[in-house]
This record gives sequence, structure tokens and C-alpha cells, in this order.
Amino acid sequence: MKKGILLSGFLFFAAILSAQTYTPTPENLAARKDFQDMKFGMFIHWGASSVLGAGEWIMNNRNIRVDEYKNLVRVFNPIDFDAKKWVGIAKAAGMQYITFITRHHDGFSNFDTKQSDWKITNTQYGKDALKQLADECHKQGIKLFCYYSLLDWYRSDYQYETGKTGKGTGRTEKSNWNSYINFMKAQLTELLTNYGEISGIWFDGHWDQLDNDHDKSLQSKVDWRYNEIYPLIHKLQPKCLISNNHHLTPIPGEDFQAFEKDLPGNNTTGFGGASVSQLPLETCETMNDAWGYNMTDRKFKSYPRLIQYMVNAAGRNANFLLNVGPQPNGVIQTEFADTLAKVGSWMNQYGNSIYGTRGNLVPEQEWGVVTGKDKNLFVHILHKNKVGSYVFLPGVKEKIVSASMMKDKMNLTFKQQAEGVFIYLDGKQLDEIDTIIQLNTN
Repeated sequence: MKKGILLSGFLFFAAILSAQTYTPTPENLAARKDFQDMKFGMFIHWGASSVLGAGEWIMNNRNIRVDEYKNLVRVFNPIDFDAKKWVGIAKAAGMQYITFITRHHDGFSNFDTKQSDWKITNTQYGKDALKQLADECHKQGIKLFCYYSLLDWYRSDYQYETGKTGKGTGRTEKSNWNSYINFMKAQLTELLTNYGEISGIWFDGHWDQLDNDHDKSLQSKVDWRYNEIYPLIHKLQPKCLISNNHHLTPIPGEDFQAFEKDLPGNNTTGFGGASVSQLPLETCETMNDAWGYNMTDRKFKSYPRLIQYMVNAAGRNANFLLNVGPQPNGVIQTEFADTLAKVGSWMNQYGNSIYGTRGNLVPEQEWGVVTGKDKNLFVHILHKNKVGSYVFLPGVKEKIVSASMMKDKMNLTFKQQAEGVFIYLDGKQLDEIDTIIQLNTN
């Protein structure tokens, strides 16, 4: 890429940022703290695409044209959808919030929007799934976040000509960016006006308009008008948190930083690599390989693996958003529900070492991580083969007054020196998933 183009791209994005100023309200700052305390949430990918049983990207992956894909409105009929059961599964797993797909990249709206006919209330089912879920979340004390796609493979006014995806969906009409931005603003207004308290908006799709995936200085080919969209959200609901899964450093107006299928600071999937900000953090992951329902995806992650992922996230000061992809009839499949129940049993016993904690108190160790809350530190030994007769916590300055196994409260011998704390295991039986040692500080 030529230097002049690089510079102009950088200046374009810099101009967007300079136009934005953002001072969070006290209510917003309090909501950020509450968000960090919750630690564990359920992501739900579901919609008309679920009918085809091959994931939420099938429209793009199979180059299904709009005139073909729109027929799904006639066959998507989730007669077994039960918001109470969904929320119940989340609560039984120990989850504190739900992030629900209100509109994914295929443009289908899971709510009764007045801005489009391509919506769930125009199916045979005819009901507003978001309204039912919002009412149940509010009733049961679960926070509700709304996933909202910035890109759209269905609408012609989206600037598909410069987008990376959705090239084979048969659109020929010239795009109209002003129309599309106004459409999104109108839908966001509906979401934040008609469904009670919405705890956050989770944007996705910014990356569709990046000039170069490998050169982050070139940012977007279009002005997403975040300087209009973000203030609109904060005006309608000041407590509502904003995140954007753009895989870049957060920009003004965003309230927490999202990481996709990777822990903060890691980049094992190609989605990571962004610097870790001082905002609240969240990482999302799937229970098999798919986000949306995929009937042939049998690569289910075990409950010990998911628990360890959550603990690793908490140790890095991040929430864990774990995805389910319900079946087209509205049922969360048994493989997901059973695993979540096992995670919930673990959380019932050890959740105090996760909920309300903060991480990055001790650098990640080969054997695990450390979380902390109030006057307690929780040492999580995730790899028992990486420890011998003791574990060492470098850099701990708080005075340790006691150490014990969280499982049975058995006291442990420890020694605190200038360089850190030694905790002696004395032949103790270590857990296969997570041995938790609780340290009380003065």
C-alpha cells in the first residue's frame, strides 16, 4: 500500500475520533462496575438462519441471493421457544446476563421493528422474541444486552460494494449510506425505547469495511457515524454500555472491550492482537465450533475446559460470554443444557472465587491464575502437573494472614517474603479442573 494512501486513511480515522468526546455519566460508571462483577454471561445466536442448520454465516458462505433467502420468513416458526426456559438455563449455569442476537449479518430482526418487514413477527410464529426474553430477564433479575450487526447482507442500502462479505447475495441496486445509517439509528431507538432496561449494545461487523485486515492504521472505508450512534444510545439509556467487536483498540464512546474466541492479549485465532484497554473486558467463546445452530457440529467442549476458560478470563480481569445456538424450534439443545448445568454446579460451590473479583493482581503463571475480592486472593491451580510441593505468587505485597483450601477449608502453610508468597501443598490432593486456595489478607 502506498504511503500517501496510508496517511490519508489514518488522518480520516483520526478526524472521526477527534469529532467524538465522551464523558461517562455516574450511572454508566456504576453499570461498568456491575458488569465487571457479573463475570459470566450467555451469548445467544439464533434467528431465521437457524432453519438451515449450518451456522449464522450460511447466507454468505453459500452465496444465497436475497430473493431466495427471504423465503425463510415462511418457514422459521419457533413454536417451542420459551423465554422462561432460556433464562432458567442461564441462571442454573450461574450466568448473570444474556446477550441476545437482535439482528445478525443476514439482517433478520428478532424483534417487532417498524423499520423492516424482514422480522420474526412476519413469520408464522408472529411473536416478538426479544420482548418475551426482555420481560423474563427483568422478572428473573438477569441483565439483557443486545447484539446488533452493523453490516447487512440483505439490505441494498448497506454499502455492500466496498464490504468484504455478502458479495454473492444478488444485490444490484446502488447503496445509500445515509439511508442505512438512519435505519440503524431508528432500530436502535426502538431497542432502547420499547423493551425496558437494556444493559448494553454489542456491535459487530465494523471489520467488513476495513481497507486492510493486516494494517490497522487504515481503519474503515466508511464513516460508521459512531459520533451520532453512540451519543444516541447514551442519551436514550445513560446506563447502557456499548461495545464494538471491531478487534481494534476501543474508540471514544465505548464502555467495555470485547475479545472474540481469545483471552485478552492473546491472538490464537487471528481475531485478537488489539492492545488491552483499561475498560472492562469480555471474551466470548462457543460451546462447539459454531455460533448459530449447526446440526453437524459435534465438537462440543467439555465442562472442565469451559470452567478453566472462565477462570482464565477472570484471572485476566475479563468476563466470559459463553454462546449457545438454539435449534430453529427455539429449544437449546441437550448437549448445551447438560454442560451448562455442570458448570452451574461448579459455580454453586466455587463462584465466590469468580463473581465480583478482579484479575491481573498476579501475572499469569504456568500453573494458573489469581483472582481477588475484598481482602481475599484466590489462587487457581489449573494445571496440577505444573506444580511441585509449593506454588509461588510473585509480587504480593499485602500481608497474608491465612491460607486454606477453598474446597474443605483445610489450612495450608505459607511463607511471605519480599519477592512474594510461597504456599506449601504438603502432598495435598489437587483437583483435575481447578484447585482453589483462598488467601486472607490484612
